[in-house]
Amino acid sequence: MTIQPGVEIDPRPIIEAVRAGMEAIVELGASGEVEFKDDESPVTRADRAAEQAITAILEARYTLPIIAEERFSDGRVPEVGDVFFLVDPLDGTKSYIAGKPDYTVNIAVIERGFPIFGCVGVPETGEVYYGGLGLAPTLERGDETIALAASPAPGPMRALVSRNHLSSTTKDYLDALDISGTIAIGSSLKFCLIAEGRGDLYPRFSRTMQWDTAAGDAILRAAGGLTVTPSGETFVYGRTRQRLEDIYANGFFIAVGDPAILERPGILRST
Repeated sequence: MTIQPGVEIDPRPIIEAVRAGMEAIVELGASGEVEFKDDESPVTRADRAAEQAITAILEARYTLPIIAEERFSDGRVPEVGDVFFLVDPLDGTKSYIAGKPDYTVNIAVIERGFPIFGCVGVPETGEVYYGGLGLAPTLERGDETIALAASPAPGPMRALVSRNHLSSTTKDYLDALDISGTIAIGSSLKFCLIAEGRGDLYPRFSRTMQWDTAAGDAILRAAGGLTVTPSGETFVYGRTRQRLEDIYANGFFIAVGDPAILERPGILRST
């Protein structure tokens, strides 16, 4: 698909790259080698192997800049234009280390601040979610191909929260809302579950990086959902003017399956 003059992107090799990252992780199995980066976040052999598998495919097919988590940590930060890739080769590394099944592999395409395509793979189950760039939001689960559509939420909401980074601010926010239940997930899978109709609300009032969220966010938007700032403004991606380690850090956000949720009392907050 041509998204700008001179920029054409076929999403299929992106899905192939996600599957290659998944395979690299599965081949390594549970790796006991854990290092810690400058920000004290963990990194494993699987993170690095998946990123190498992903970037090899993307670079063989496209000339777009790639902002990838482990390259970024190593100081490889290319300049980006209107269109670029965001890659998280293993989102939810803490879940991976702990033997939890909800870590993911993520690739997103960003155009002028918006996530226009996302693909999220779940190595433990083989599931692959994607949507955008002319491909309808879809879940591939084994031999099944399932159309994704976020659910209307006329009543109490099902909330998704971070397993490892649930802040007191997020807890207080949810305590003031009409919530029917809360599911803790350790990766971008939270966006995907809302896109699948299995959740309604994902508030995040703690630090994330753009590669953590962009792919799942793209899928959610393709499925009819929305991600906004806490005050209701459009949530965008791209380089900021902060210090180097923060130039691809996200602000806080609220993701919903049903955009009508944003009209409920207490959902949005003044800044």
